[in-house]
Amino acid sequence: MIGVNEITALIENGQLEKALAAYQEILANGSDEEKFLLSEELFRFGFMEETEALLESLLTNYPDEGELHVLLAETRIELGKEEEAMLSLEKVSEDDPAFPQALLLLADLYQMEGLFEVSEKKLLEAKRLLPEEPVIDFALGELFAHQGKLAEAIQYYETVLKSHEEIGGVNINQRMAETLSAGGSFEEALHFYEKAIEQKLEINTLFGFAFTALQAGYNQTAIEKFEELKALDPEYHSLYLYLAKAYEREEMVTDAFETVKLGIEQDEFNKDLYFYGGKLALKLPDEEAAEKLLRESIALDPGFTEGVLVLNKLLIKQERYEDVLDLIREADLNEEEEEPQLLWDEAVAFQHIEDFSQALNKYYLAYTFFKDNKEFLTDYGYFLIEEGKMTEAAEIFSKLVEKEPGNEEFRELLERLTDEQ
Repeated sequence: MIGVNEITALIENGQLEKALAAYQEILANGSDEEKFLLSEELFRFGFMEETEALLESLLTNYPDEGELHVLLAETRIELGKEEEAMLSLEKVSEDDPAFPQALLLLADLYQMEGLFEVSEKKLLEAKRLLPEEPVIDFALGELFAHQGKLAEAIQYYETVLKSHEEIGGVNINQRMAETLSAGGSFEEALHFYEKAIEQKLEINTLFGFAFTALQAGYNQTAIEKFEELKALDPEYHSLYLYLAKAYEREEMVTDAFETVKLGIEQDEFNKDLYFYGGKLALKLPDEEAAEKLLRESIALDPGFTEGVLVLNKLLIKQERYEDVLDLIREADLNEEEEEPQLLWDEAVAFQHIEDFSQALNKYYLAYTFFKDNKEFLTDYGYFLIEEGKMTEAAEIFSKLVEKEPGNEEFRELLERLTDEQ
């Protein structure tokens, strides 16, 4: 009969048919030791169904062996048989050396099902049995972080870091950095990001470092780290928007704009890049480029109200009132929750193309939202005067005088309107 080492060699050489035939022989006639050793090898190679069969065979002879139940549960988890895995784990007795490992696996399974309190209970029971085991502290940290209980998560990660910087391939410094950043402790998080990067340079960690530096207001650090990430992986799409923002904060608008253009080359369907690029172009100023980019953002999302608002502002500045109305009509905006600013934009546009009835209607609708806005009241008040609606105009200018009692123009207009009534 072919031994375990020979089967392993056959698998490594791609001779799977021979390897599986030899596995069948051991499953039927092999010793318990051979079955156990082969189950470990087959698990390592990803042959889960075959591993499950070997472990089930062993458990017929050793029904109380906790280690076998744990291994079978791990195998069933890989097979997506979570309920059966739980049944295996519940067979491990409390006095079995494998009981803490069974508790850890049960905690994972309950967490997967969203039963966080039960998961926590299992982990705390494991910690009671093995109070110095860092894997349990790490699992508790992960559970609390997943629930958004950041202070508790940090407490357990700190405990792990006293003895380990890595558990199960996870960089604990990175976990600490991410958790601190999520809680708004950006400066403290940067310290752990530095240690995580020293431990292992990994692009997601580098992005987190750069993004946290940006949130903390360390724009130059953010630029340095985002540029480092861009050199390592130019296809890391998320970096471009934030790198551009870091440049803009440093008043390096041209660099920010060029960064956006590079980002669009990498991610041509990113609405946010086009929109932000449009706003940067307005700062340069390059109104032609701004309009093109803003229109692209709206084309990608016809219901993108913010894009319509910014483009409208440009079109009104350029006195392109028909284009303002066309843009609003063509955009797929929520009519039931119309953006108040769009009502104001429409009022101004209709006023300038001399569709006064429509303008009056839009001003009237917008007034509900902007009755305390000086700029709106000024537009509305002068429009009412043009329309000969002196009583209504007097009410508007009365509000403006209340807001700016020292404004002589408003005072004189109000007096004249009052006298004419």
